[in-house]
Amino acid sequence: MLDKEVYNQLFKPSFSKKTEVTFWDGSVKEYGNPEEDTVFKILFNEKIPVKELMNNASLALGEAYMEKKIEIEGDLQALIYDVYNQSNGFFHNTNFKKWMPKEKHTKKQSAHDIHSHYDLGNDFYELWLDRTLTYSCAFFETPEDSLEQAQINKVHHILDKLFIQPGETLLDIGCGWGTLILTAAKEYKVKAKGITLSEEQYQHIQEIIKEEHLEESVSVELMDYRDLKGTFDHITSVGMFEHVGAENLQEYFKVVEGHLAPNGTALIHGISRQQGGAKNAWINQYIFPGGYIPGVTELVGHITENDLQLIDLESLRRDYQLTLEHWTKNFHEVADKVIEQKDEAFYRMWDLYLQACAASFQASNIDVIQYLLVHPNNNAIPMHRNV
Repeated sequence: MLDKEVYNQLFKPSFSKKTEVTFWDGSVKEYGNPEEDTVFKILFNEKIPVKELMNNASLALGEAYMEKKIEIEGDLQALIYDVYNQSNGFFHNTNFKKWMPKEKHTKKQSAHDIHSHYDLGNDFYELWLDRTLTYSCAFFETPEDSLEQAQINKVHHILDKLFIQPGETLLDIGCGWGTLILTAAKEYKVKAKGITLSEEQYQHIQEIIKEEHLEESVSVELMDYRDLKGTFDHITSVGMFEHVGAENLQEYFKVVEGHLAPNGTALIHGISRQQGGAKNAWINQYIFPGGYIPGVTELVGHITENDLQLIDLESLRRDYQLTLEHWTKNFHEVADKVIEQKDEAFYRMWDLYLQACAASFQASNIDVIQYLLVHPNNNAIPMHRNV
């Protein structure tokens, strides 16, 4: 009975939509609006120890879903969105997240963390990303844009904000599979350099450089951002600062400041929270080791403390929700291939990750923001951006 009371405390404030929970002993309890039809059904095939729920409910329930100790009927993204919208639900209740993982972000640990996520194999990401292999928020000029078109839009949206001129230099910190630096070199006629800690991404870009004879205009290095040398007319960094850790954000922006030319521009694009910095124990444990989502005011503080000036800020929150919904659809279409490559627990883990993130953006729990930065007294660029 005591166990059931803890479960009741967990679920009672967490749902507004009518949700039917079937416990491990066959008993059934309903939560949410009793006047409407059942929207979600949660089936417990096994009991989760109360101690695990009290330590961190998100971690315990996420693990249980991966291992099929919990099964869900209904739209998973919609269910998580409903929980996010309940101010006293378990996502927000500190009684159910007493433990959080501790991380360090040394150069060695950062390399390990990046390998664990981005080096799952290009063949895995090729299954469900678009042809550009872009693994970050797209930019939808209209909701009807294809995912590939929206990813191309995003690259142009970033590069156009920088006021790039032919013959200039560009650095991309955390360059992914290279779409941005390749586009910058081929279409904007700049000399572009990317850095990454992912060996798979590094090899992929090197192959494209060789195949397309871009050795004079594109380069990529396998290196930590803290080891950079030289200055660049423009710096971009997309989906990178989420990996550096709260304790290293000050140094991260110091690197940007130190390597940006006097009249240069830097576009920093990353997941941020308008409610303050946070991390999620389940995502840190299984998806992004060492991940930390900074608060907007926290980031602006580090920007200004490093004598950089913020001249433009743009939220793409709803774009990332739609991006994740495209990825989820693609991921579902290759479910059999993913399970064959990995296993069912891995498939359920990534499916939960993609849909939970979509719900989190939908609920404004997290945001993705582009920060356009310059040195003080930079009067060499146009007064306004044209995109």
